[in-house]
This record gives sequence, C-alpha cells and structure tokens, in this order.
Amino acid sequence: MQTSYSENPQIHVAASFSELINTGFQGQMNAICWHRNLLGDFHEIVSKLQLVDDITEISTADLLALQLSEQGLLARDTILKDMQMLTDFGASPSLNLLKCYKRDDELSFISTDVYSFHVDRSPIAADTFLCTYYGAASDIVPNHQVEQKILIPEIRAQLKALHDGPESEFDAFLEEYFFDLHYQAKPEAQPVNLGLGHLWRLAVDHPAQQVKPCVHRAPVEKNGEYRLLLIC
Repeated sequence: MQTSYSENPQIHVAASFSELINTGFQGQMNAICWHRNLLGDFHEIVSKLQLVDDITEISTADLLALQLSEQGLLARDTILKDMQMLTDFGASPSLNLLKCYKRDDELSFISTDVYSFHVDRSPIAADTFLCTYYGAASDIVPNHQVEQKILIPEIRAQLKALHDGPESEFDAFLEEYFFDLHYQAKPEAQPVNLGLGHLWRLAVDHPAQQVKPCVHRAPVEKNGEYRLLLIC
C-alpha cells in the first residue's frame, strides 16, 4: 500500500482549494489531492452524532446542534467551511456518518458494491470530491494496475450466460447493471490510501472527460468504528 502522493504520476498535490478545482486532469493524472493536516477533534464529533441507518446523512443543523469542546469546534468549523466551499463551487456535498455500505453478494463471480474497485460515471461533466475526516479511508489505484472485470474471460462468460439475450444487447446489459464500472486489481497493483483530512478530486467517466476515470474503492470499516465522510 502506497502512501506517498507527491511522486505518484497519478496524483497532483494541490496547495489550495482553488488549485484543487482549477487544475486540469491530464495524461496519467486523474486524482488531485488538497493535502492538509487538519486541527481539531473529529472523533468527538463522531461520538456525539446519532447513527440512524448504516449510512446517515448529517445536516449543517445537526452539526451546529452539537455541544463541543474547543477542539471539537475546530473540527466542526473545518467541515462547515469545506461544505460551503464545495457548495459555492456548484457541487452538492453530503456529510455521511457511516457504519457500512450494503454488500452485493448476489452473484458469486462479480460484485458491484463500492468495496470493489470501480469508477464513477456521470452523463455530464462532473468530478467526485471526497474527504474522510475520521475512520478508514478509501483507496485509489492506477488504471494500468487493474483489469476491467467484464474483460476477464471467465467472468465475461458467466455474464453472457446470465444475460441470455442477443449479442447486440450485451453491452447495454453490462452498463444497465453497472458491471462495466468494476475492476480487478492485478497481482502487482499498489493501491494508494487517501488518508485523513485531505480533500480529493477524482476523475469521473463522462463524455467530455480527457483522461481515464479514477479507479477507487471504499475501505472495509474497522470493527466498532464509524467513518465521517464528505462526498459529492
């Protein structure tokens, strides 16, 4: 598992929010990191929030209602500022308290949940932004270190048997059920962990995109520990 960002050709390290949003993806580079060492006690915020479902969206009002220590206030201020910056940029940030995501175990030979390496797709020009404030953080991996699952012969054969329809409709079937978005890491793959506190911008698959979309996955959560994740 790699943790260095500055020497990785997949990643551009930004010094500000402005640089994060204004730097264009190019070549192998499809992930931009606003690298930060955040102050404050994010664990205090997590400990005082109420988990309603496995994924609970936390509103600004929920945050403002918390009675916090000085360190908790610093952490809350950072989250609120991040949400406001992204909103002003035109994004729709969502702050999630996470126990776990739903697992896809319907098929034994392929999974389409977020724990699988995958890319995001959008019909319009958009990017994925995310920041993990507390808990386990996501991974990304270079595109040349993964293989699209639908191109692996044994998986493709089972998908064709599952489709059981005209060959001309097979590609549409793969897209409809999101099979084409998922990837398998090659043996030599070296995923990069996105770490805590850094705000990331990841390239998405859309018609105007000039680079390959960023392959990423959600982490397996630590036992008894929630995650606090900003995403849009």
